[in-house]
Amino acid sequence: MGLWHPERTRGRRTLRRTLPFAGFAVLALALSGCATDTQWERFGMPEIKSEQGEHILSLWQGAWIAALITGVVTWALILGPLFWFRRRSDDEVPVQTRYNLPVEIFYTIFPIIMVIAFFSHTVRVQNIATELVDDPDVVVDVVGQKWSWTFNHPYEDGYVFVSGTGEDIPTLVIPVDETVQFDLYSPDVIHNFGIPAFAMRMDVIPGENNAYQVTPTEVGEYVGKCYELCGAYHSRMLFNVEVVTPEDYDAYLAELAQDPDHVADEPVLGGAYSTQPYLNGLDTEGEHS
Repeated sequence: MGLWHPERTRGRRTLRRTLPFAGFAVLALALSGCATDTQWERFGMPEIKSEQGEHILSLWQGAWIAALITGVVTWALILGPLFWFRRRSDDEVPVQTRYNLPVEIFYTIFPIIMVIAFFSHTVRVQNIATELVDDPDVVVDVVGQKWSWTFNHPYEDGYVFVSGTGEDIPTLVIPVDETVQFDLYSPDVIHNFGIPAFAMRMDVIPGENNAYQVTPTEVGEYVGKCYELCGAYHSRMLFNVEVVTPEDYDAYLAELAQDPDHVADEPVLGGAYSTQPYLNGLDTEGEHS
């Protein structure tokens, strides 16, 4: 009894029949990923309430969609031949293929294209997220100190501020639809100031002038926290965020100004190390422990 050697077209016909269905599934997945109504559609991201955060969310969704498509194609190329070119009878010898030059070229070129695409989109979104306009509507001096936050708001010829403690969580109040700049200071160790609803966070480093801007898009109450493991009571570094109308924001500042305990001539930054680099040859042993 002779052995039957199948033609290569058998696997190709099966592949042609399978690809339309796979393409449809991938397309449906990609289209569903463009929505932001549910956490599944946002791929785990929270609801975004800032203009800058929308760009970050789009990059996050695009990265997940690209990764899922890549995974589907890769697993199809790995597992597909086991099915398409399997032995169908004891008398059959499957097609023996030493190499497939188009697939090898694809495996070499496509990852390079993906890296270039990811890099270009990431740089574009990073530039949008970290851009600082010259004249923001509101500037808040944010101080991360062990183990809470202080928020300084310019008001008339001085500043009004709120400061939290381990037992008292402070509230950051900012206006909606206005560009808000956060100037970040720390008098002790590295912290990280982040608000999930804005999809933004940044390190707060002693002596470094870090800053970023957000434009809130919806009135509401949100939460923020320190994203840097900064010490024994890191878990206490929480704060609340209230996005209000510009009129309510002005009223809030006026109310703070009525209390002398919340008024200062200069922003309360926690000492010289907030603004001056401490690794400059000075003897600072024990100062930041």
